[in-house]
Amino acid sequence: MNPLLWPVRSSANALGLAWWARVRTTDPDVTYWFGPYVRRSTLERELPAFLDDLRSEEPASIDHTLLRSRRGEPLTETD
Repeated sequence: MNPLLWPVRSSANALGLAWWARVRTTDPDVTYWFGPYVRRSTLERELPAFLDDLRSEEPASIDHTLLRSRRGEPLTETD
């Protein structure tokens, strides 16, 4: 993420307007939050590299949802 855009992303997140990807894996059962992004198109462009990185860990399955939300820590949650 471009550090110069962080204040814009942070503001969008605080207002609940930021785009996030909620990525769930099974075996291990983990939920990852990837974001924040101001534009959905930017998130869609960046997400495949994140998913490829997760696939290298060989989970049983990966499912993701794109949504506008306000998120804070933790960005990784074990079920």
